[in-house]
Amino acid sequence: MTPGRPTHLSLLGIPLELGAGEPGAIMGPAALRTAGLPGLLAGLGHHVVDHGDMAPPAPVAASLPAAAAACRNAGGIAAWTRAIHDRAFALAQGGGVPIFLGGDHSLSMGTVSGIARHCRAAGRKLVVLWIDAHADFNTPATSPSGNMHGMSTAFLCGDPTLRPLLGDRPFVPVAPVDIHLLGLRSVDAGERQALAAHGVNRIDMRLIDAFGVPALLQRILADIDGPDTHLHVSLDVDFLDPSLAPGVGTTVPGGASDREAHLVMEMLHDSGLVGSLDVVELNPFLDERGKSARLLTELTGSLFGSSVVERPARTPHLQETAA
Repeated sequence: MTPGRPTHLSLLGIPLELGAGEPGAIMGPAALRTAGLPGLLAGLGHHVVDHGDMAPPAPVAASLPAAAAACRNAGGIAAWTRAIHDRAFALAQGGGVPIFLGGDHSLSMGTVSGIARHCRAAGRKLVVLWIDAHADFNTPATSPSGNMHGMSTAFLCGDPTLRPLLGDRPFVPVAPVDIHLLGLRSVDAGERQALAAHGVNRIDMRLIDAFGVPALLQRILADIDGPDTHLHVSLDVDFLDPSLAPGVGTTVPGGASDREAHLVMEMLHDSGLVGSLDVVELNPFLDERGKSARLLTELTGSLFGSSVVERPARTPHLQETAA
């Protein structure tokens, strides 16, 4: 792709809150639009198509293992996962860069699985950058809460108790070594053991404090073979320090500063690798005068080229996925 060429961006709102413990994430997509996200992206020269919000699917009588079926709202999450998977796959097949507006982080079971299916059809590798205070690598057997937004990465890696959530859709697991968790500062004991056993890449806030964002993120990006790889970014608002972004039901002190978060987005933009994006866990009911929605909007702008001063293009612009 020629540097500076406008990118086709497809926005899809996913008003899902069944996976979270606190109500309110259902309003996340509307808050991001109210904060001006579509206009900001269009103002950067991109071609933006807003597909509106997904309608809630009818719950399914999911054929789930007993442990998974006992999780909160398991049937509803199964229905959403299948519907989101179908839409994510269709958007990716249509070309451009899909941007999924959430909604709680359980939606990524559908978005990333749909993108993984597309990547397999296109003969490309999928790498996932999970920007989050939490690992979301719990399973029904290890989760202290039973909330399924904390199980998304375990599902994507093929946990057998969660795999039935996708029903009869083709499931393409993501290799654990191709998932990079950035910004961790709250990991349950069972998750800690599973992450080590599976070899998932982990960068916690202590490493960021010690070595800084540039060195750690550049190490991830340098190992990605651009022409043959699709990078999916899943951005959870709780990556940020709650003093900056209180609009989330899972606040954890000691998060990223706004400058650190913008630097992550700017480096991702400069890499030219990003092919799809989740923006998740925004809970406007818990926000303060829209500050979290505005910051997430600004961060998304940085990912798509917004800057204080003109930066020379060193690498191609963000990828458009090929059908």
